[in-house]
This record gives sequence, C-alpha cells and structure tokens, in this order.
Amino acid sequence: MSELKHHVVSSNGIRIHVAEQGAGPLVILVHGFPESWYSWRHQLPALADAGYRAAAIDVRGYGRSSKPVAVHDYRMLEKVADIVGLLPALGEERATLVGHDWGGPIVWNSALLRPDLFRGVVGVSVPYSPPGETRPTDGFRAMATDGGEFYIEYFQEPGRAEAEIEKDVRGWLLGFYYSASGDADATKPSIASVAQGKELRDHFQYPDELPAWLTAQDLDFYAEEFERSGFSGGLNRYRNVDRDWEDLAAFRHRPIEIPALFIGGSRDGPTIWGAASIKRFPTTLPKLHRSEILEGSGHWIQQERPTETNELLLDFLATIH
Repeated sequence: MSELKHHVVSSNGIRIHVAEQGAGPLVILVHGFPESWYSWRHQLPALADAGYRAAAIDVRGYGRSSKPVAVHDYRMLEKVADIVGLLPALGEERATLVGHDWGGPIVWNSALLRPDLFRGVVGVSVPYSPPGETRPTDGFRAMATDGGEFYIEYFQEPGRAEAEIEKDVRGWLLGFYYSASGDADATKPSIASVAQGKELRDHFQYPDELPAWLTAQDLDFYAEEFERSGFSGGLNRYRNVDRDWEDLAAFRHRPIEIPALFIGGSRDGPTIWGAASIKRFPTTLPKLHRSEILEGSGHWIQQERPTETNELLLDFLATIH
C-alpha cells in the first residue's frame, strides 16, 4: 500500500493542505462542515489501491489551509477557484471530483463552471440542484418547524454559532455528528430546526457508547483540528448562500454536462430534503451514471458506510477512465 503524504500547495492565492495517496488519474476529495481531509480516511487507501491518485483537501477555513477573515472570501466562486487552482498546483490537467455535504455544492459548481477540467463529478449527501429563482434564505426560512429557525438561518449571524460551539468543542462535535447519523433516534426532534431563544445543541442526542464509525481517536482528531482553527471559516460558507445565488445568476437552471454519480443516505437530511432535486436528475445531470441511496445511512455517508461508498466510487471511476 502506498504511503499517505501531506503537503501544502498554493491555489487561487491561498494555502491549501492536501493529504494524498497513490498514483494514477487524480481524484480530488472535498469535505463539508464540520469536517476535514480526515473525513476521507477510508477512501484514500481504497482509491490508491485501485490505481488512482487520491487527494483529500482541507477546504479554505479548515485545518492547515488558509483562513481568510472576510465572510465574502468564502463565496462559492472562491471555492471553485480553489479547486481549479489545485490542478496546476498538483501538476495535473484534469481530475475527477468527489464532494460530501458542502463539498457537494463545491464540486457540483466546479463541474458546472469548468466542465473542461473534470472527467466526472460525484456528490455525496447533497444532490445537484441548479441555481433557481428563489433566494436561498427565503427558502430556508420556509423549512423551519414549530416557529423556530432552520439551522442555516441560525448560522447566518457571525459569532452566534461560534459562541455556542466554543463552550465545549469536543462535546458539540460529538452531539452534532451523532445526531445527524443513521444511529440517532429518528423519533426525537431533528437538529435541523432551532427553537426560538435556544441553541442548536438543545436537540442533540448523545450515544451511550461511540458508534463503530466514530472512534474516540477520530473524535479527538476533529476536536483538536477545530480547537486550533475555530469554526468561523466553516460557518462562513453558510453566510454566502444569497451571495452565491447572485453570483451564479447566469447559470440558473443549467445542467451539468459531464458524467456524474450521486450517493445519498435514506436517513440523511440533505438527501431527504433534496428528493425533488433527485427526481430532476434526468434533466439536470443528463450523463448521470447512477443515483444510489444507502438504506439506513445518516449524513456522514462515506464514514458510516465506507465499503459501499468505495464500491460505488470505483464502479463510477472505471466508466470514465
């Protein structure tokens, strides 16, 4: 097995930390919130063993990558430019993209804006939905329940969510990870909605013992990363949803024209909320290879269900190489 290597490259004028393994066609792995390159720890060796160069990044604002201060520095166009800049930084001309959670929209939009650079695109958890007519914050406001706030609304005000999380980083991460997983009790209130005057953590569930997919060492790694980096970089992604909608107005209703794969979880919020988008895949993803919903999986799909995720990725990659 090839060795996992860490290095830092310059892309789009900032520093991007890359953890990579293997040699062959480049596959770029892009994480979501609140995660890390480490979220792809099960995919890196599997892809390397199959003959690919797997490169998992810390998205700007996370880990060892740059952390600009301004909220607008986390707009989608900057994230896409970071991905585009990785190709020359890694000495490559083309790549396949894989993204989970916010990494999904990052890779979907990279494929939308620069289809010439990418052989294929994989979204995990968050289905592709072209820019539409509704301002995102208006849509999210309509998704709140019981007079509360949808969690993306809760994240909008700088400093608000940070203050909640900073009180107990490791405990907050455990509650967030577990509550959004397939192991959580689905009969209890969802963490997607925050009651007026309350905090997101008020609906968290905690396990009696850690699930198999999240060891104490895994949780320690994430906690140590965020205790160093803070959460503003990750949360600033949510604070650009309306700005992104304006930036991408010229691409409203545009399909992605390169080969695509979608992997969702039957108990994953974004997959469930995105059911209408999944139904539109024949129009929005005309070169879709497959859309697979993993029964019983929650939000952390590639960590909860690594074997099935790896099989689906390798099946897709074999069709485009």
